[in-house]
Amino acid sequence: MTQSTQADPSAVAEASRARGEVGKRSLLAKIGAQNLILLGAIVLLSVLLSVLNPSFLLPANLITIGTAVTISGLLAVVQTVVMIMGGIDLTVGSVAGLASVVSAMVFTATNSTLGVLTAILIGALCGLINAIVIVIGRVPPMIATLAGLTAFKGVSQLISDGRAQGYTGADPLFRALARGSFLGIPTLVWVLIVTSVALHVLLRYTKIGRNIYAVGGNDRAARLSGIDINRYIIGVFVVSGMVAAVAGLLITARTGSGQPVSGSEGLEFQAITAAALGGVALRGGKGSIGGCILAVVLLGILLNGMTLLGVNPFWQNLAQGVLLVVAVVVQQSRSGERRVGLPK
Repeated sequence: MTQSTQADPSAVAEASRARGEVGKRSLLAKIGAQNLILLGAIVLLSVLLSVLNPSFLLPANLITIGTAVTISGLLAVVQTVVMIMGGIDLTVGSVAGLASVVSAMVFTATNSTLGVLTAILIGALCGLINAIVIVIGRVPPMIATLAGLTAFKGVSQLISDGRAQGYTGADPLFRALARGSFLGIPTLVWVLIVTSVALHVLLRYTKIGRNIYAVGGNDRAARLSGIDINRYIIGVFVVSGMVAAVAGLLITARTGSGQPVSGSEGLEFQAITAAALGGVALRGGKGSIGGCILAVVLLGILLNGMTLLGVNPFWQNLAQGVLLVVAVVVQQSRSGERRVGLPK
């Protein structure tokens, strides 16, 4: 005769709780604490703004937020890749302005989409110039791209005489970019979605992405493991220039003309703010496209809400500056590092 045993109910309950805790920790690890904080901030801010101004949640306003953050979002996601690698690209706004001018001028001269290809090639060239200065000149990325910021802005002002160039509002391609939609989502937003997904896949699911994280985490160890760091610097900065050029094309599409400065002024700061707020480590090796997108959405909601409430636009710059400082302070406190400041 076999003797049946019955499991202890308390042991079963304890095992069930343990599995639940493991599941929660696993979910938290997948989403990330930083992303959960950003999601919570988005929800709370959205609720607050909807109470203060019921028109905030209207579909038309949500579409406005989406189209408004597209250009800065494009620059933010590619800035995220650069910062994960341990660099920084301060030229993205200037490259966007230069690409905007070039695309409009070439379109006006040829009446063809050659302006689109030319602008993207110009962006790639600007990124290559940045990389050459960094790799061959051994100039730190911040200094190299700070010089490029001024230089590329100067080029766009020289070739345009500082004025808006051409008119693209009648071209079907530029009209589709500016006012088209698919499945109810504006084309501008689709450009950001596709670019973000492509960069997310690159970082998370390819050897190239793993090597980018490795270079940012410890460049010396990456070099000793056989990674050609210079090749990655060149490749990432070229991609950064190309994505910035796409942002410039969207500026041209939205305004109907090439804008040397007005449409791109301050975009590099917005990109860095979104990347830092999204959890990218300032020293590299850590960060995600998902976190960056959440930060872009949060910034878009904040700025849109301030506009709806009639807040002085100058406060928007102050708010972005404060958010950047908060993001850096949080990163430093979580890392446990103290390079400057008063002794503990």
